[in-house]
Amino acid sequence: MPALLSACNQAAQSAPPSAAAFHPDASIQEVMAHIVDPAADAIWASVKSETTAQGLKEYQPNTESEWLEVRHHTISLAEAANLLLVPGRPVSHTKQLEDAHVPGILTVEQVRSKIDQDPAKFAAAARELQLAAQEATAAVDGKNAARLMAAGEKIDAACERCHRTYWYPNTEQPKWPAPLKPDAKP
Repeated sequence: MPALLSACNQAAQSAPPSAAAFHPDASIQEVMAHIVDPAADAIWASVKSETTAQGLKEYQPNTESEWLEVRHHTISLAEAANLLLVPGRPVSHTKQLEDAHVPGILTVEQVRSKIDQDPAKFAAAARELQLAAQEATAAVDGKNAARLMAAGEKIDAACERCHRTYWYPNTEQPKWPAPLKPDAKP
């Protein structure tokens, strides 16, 4: 009998769960607002430079507890990428996204349609975020502030690429003035 239980246990562990096994409560918008955003913000704030009246001030984790706190956020962010992919998770529990008033923001239905049209593309975007968060975790484990900053830049890039596809692909981008020509006078 133990061999049969062992075989059943191994089969259960190797078979992927069906969509019916998941019961998502939070929407994608809520996962973003309550897990992704706070975790990413904490990672970005953990290593930075600030110019003050007294000069350049550098910030980075220094103590074991500070590094551990940042690690909590890197792990949360990496796992949030999985949460975004749970089958049956709604985009929002309301009829519109919280910033629907901003020109160029997609509707809930448009976001759902884009995800459903190419779920592999959405999964790849979530995976890009996860890989960047995992790089941040490795940087924390190595107590390497420069590597953590570089991972933070990758997190930002992953977020922006996904948002430009699924959230605000139609927003107007800032218009920067043309660069001065080398021979131009100020």
